[in-house]
Amino acid sequence: MQVNEIITTGLSANQWFSLAGQLAMLGWVILIFLPRRIKPLFFIAQYAIPFSLSLLYAGLALSQYFISDGDYNSLSGVRALFSNDYMLLAGWVHYLAFDLFICAWIAQQADQLGMSRMIQAPIFLATFMFGPVGLILFFIIRAGFLNGATRIAADNPKTGEAVDESGTPNRVGVALEGVQHV
Repeated sequence: MQVNEIITTGLSANQWFSLAGQLAMLGWVILIFLPRRIKPLFFIAQYAIPFSLSLLYAGLALSQYFISDGDYNSLSGVRALFSNDYMLLAGWVHYLAFDLFICAWIAQQADQLGMSRMIQAPIFLATFMFGPVGLILFFIIRAGFLNGATRIAADNPKTGEAVDESGTPNRVGVALEGVQHV
């Protein structure tokens, strides 16, 4: 059975929309509320759900792109392309998959830096609602966090702590060239 047959004889675009949204929401719940130290659980949010959504996207986009009006060459072409409900759904599923994947990456990076969940919460909310805005927010907060962690570490080096060539401790786990242990 081909993807186009499944679409035309199976679920409607609204039903696929609902299922995709529920699947993505499961990933967000796992990321936000459940412990990330449980690797199989985090794997579901980081890889399994985005992969599943990506498969749905591929099926929708590849089955509909060549039979739909429009293209990606102009704004009017994209508007015409997205006049097809299944192509519009494919675009939405694209957002669901990428935003969840990026937020899982942010969560992993933030955990490695020791960012509290309270600091991560607004980043996750921004990523959930506005995708790239959350990524920008993470980069800004991470830069301030790293700068602050480096400043604190420079004031209070510990015995046995990794330091760079100038003697500045490396507490945030960032690989520095010339790292040595005191």
